[in-house]
Amino acid sequence: MAGSRRRAGGGGAGRGEASPLRLIAIAAVLIGLVLVSLRLLPGSPMASTAAAQWGDASAPVDRAAGTASDRKSRPTASPSPSPTLEPLPFADKQIDLDIEGWYAWSVLDTRTGKIIGSKNMDETSTTASLIKSWIVADYLRRTDEQGQKPSDAKLADATRIIRDSDNTRAEQFYNTVGRSASIKRMISICKTTDSSPAADGGWSRTNLSPRDTARLGACIKDGRAAGPEWTKWLINEMRLVRGSGDFGIRKAFPAAEQKKIAIKNGWIDRTREQEMHINCLAIGDNWTMGVMVRYPINMGYEYGMKNCQKITEAVLRSGT
Repeated sequence: MAGSRRRAGGGGAGRGEASPLRLIAIAAVLIGLVLVSLRLLPGSPMASTAAAQWGDASAPVDRAAGTASDRKSRPTASPSPSPTLEPLPFADKQIDLDIEGWYAWSVLDTRTGKIIGSKNMDETSTTASLIKSWIVADYLRRTDEQGQKPSDAKLADATRIIRDSDNTRAEQFYNTVGRSASIKRMISICKTTDSSPAADGGWSRTNLSPRDTARLGACIKDGRAAGPEWTKWLINEMRLVRGSGDFGIRKAFPAAEQKKIAIKNGWIDRTREQEMHINCLAIGDNWTMGVMVRYPINMGYEYGMKNCQKITEAVLRSGT
């Protein structure tokens, strides 16, 4: 009986149950099949490696990089074109006019900051009344910075200085803003490079170049000079310049446009130098301009006043 039980037990191991070695072999085969399936299954992390090894043309590829043909055929976003600015009414050219004495001009594009002008646009001359535009601007800005508002009487004085070029009131304002200290502020605030205060400290002999005159115009236009509270007021007053001071740059434009152009001019006979000094500042929609002329004193004011206009006309684009 005991022998029979041993044979039954031995027979059971051979027929009824799998041996441990057979189970291990079966498991290994199953695992192998699973791994193969994963390598061939689309989207599997192992699929691209397998396809690369086996040369499967249908294998997944790096969709971000793509093939060379993919990159050629794939539409690409075109860069947005930069907006084209409308040309200024002035041409960047040198002019040679039949004008007695010295002259120079400069235009600043207030959209880009680009400056064009004559080759001598950095040479200086005395400003005469042109500098009154800065003196009034400096007074208005400093008054506002101090938390104050100019009285009606002071604003009336400022109007007379700008529209009528009143010398007596200009001298009073110049004293109020510190005389040559005001010109030094202009140099700092308006980033002028050629300017300097007068040796005698007076406003009339402030030295400015046509290039710096255009920079002063830009400084007034963008609010640095008079400050945010008074810039619009000042520019409007400069559009209303009248009488003997209404000449030069804006006269070169059609009548309808002249009303939109702000100006401040200067004119004086320099007996020491025996010269006339005539200067013009203008502020347009997207530009500022400075023109300066010097010539023998015996030729009178009108000669220089007309030449400010003549120089402007010479550098205007045709059709303006």
